[in-house]
Amino acid sequence: MKISVKLSDIIIIILVTGITLFSAYSVYMKPRGIAQVLIRGQESEWTFPVDAQETIIVRGTLGNTVVRINGGKSWIESSPCENHTCVAAGTLTKQGQWAACLPNSVLLMIRGDDSGKNGRSEGEKIDAVVW
Repeated sequence: MKISVKLSDIIIIILVTGITLFSAYSVYMKPRGIAQVLIRGQESEWTFPVDAQETIIVRGTLGNTVVRINGGKSWIESSPCENHTCVAAGTLTKQGQWAACLPNSVLLMIRGDDSGKNGRSEGEKIDAVVW
């Protein structure tokens, strides 16, 4: 059995390969930008660099939630909710981490690149299973 490859087949293969490579670059290799701390309350939203030193009082549905940023760490220090799960969440240091006081409608999140190395922190490598 003879298989003939047409010019249109070659063009389609090149296009699919190009789209796949571009997608992989966009998702895995493109720098994500500077890490920022995002705080959302009932009426307001704040954005700070992760290395800022700030104490923010966020007004929520139950009262005021106190959020602290210091030394590259962010955390919810106090909140008027009953169970204080948001306070127990501890400190946030890496991109993608978040803490929320759901009863008080307050969100604390770190977004962007926390390392400057394509989203991977020092010592963190892609292993064969993930790759």
